[in-house]
Amino acid sequence: MVALTCSLIDGVLIVAGVKGLGKFLQIFPSFITYITWFGIIFLCAYGLLALKSTLSVHAMNIDTSVNKKSTMMVFTTLVSLSFLNPHLYLDTVVLVGTIGSKYEGISQNLFTFGAVTSSFIWFFSLAYGSRILIPLFKKPITWKYLDLLTALIMFFIAFNLYYTL
Repeated sequence: MVALTCSLIDGVLIVAGVKGLGKFLQIFPSFITYITWFGIIFLCAYGLLALKSTLSVHAMNIDTSVNKKSTMMVFTTLVSLSFLNPHLYLDTVVLVGTIGSKYEGISQNLFTFGAVTSSFIWFFSLAYGSRILIPLFKKPITWKYLDLLTALIMFFIAFNLYYTL
């Protein structure tokens, strides 16, 4: 239920970003340059924070005991945290919307379909794979590799955005 809810929220905002931002850019075409630069700066800053985090020691204390909460409480918390998270809007509407709005016609639809499908795969992989990864993420070195990988991905996307200007 959690993975499905996150996927649906993400999917709706991806479509809104690609299709809505695309329409907005038809009216204000120069806005794409500004929003692309914003995305580049945001991704570089996020990448630098992830690199800085590789210098920290992380530890994860995971309580694997079953804690039964009502489905409604979990759902309410999930929706609240999702829609109050500014990164949700920056990532799905602004970043994905900016990239997707550069495509036209069938290419834009395929991009949108791919982004939404990737979101579903990501959230369901997290949901079902998290138990398998618990022992791995109890090790501080795993966090360093994850932070380094995150930084590299952020820099790679920023680099690609720069060369689309």
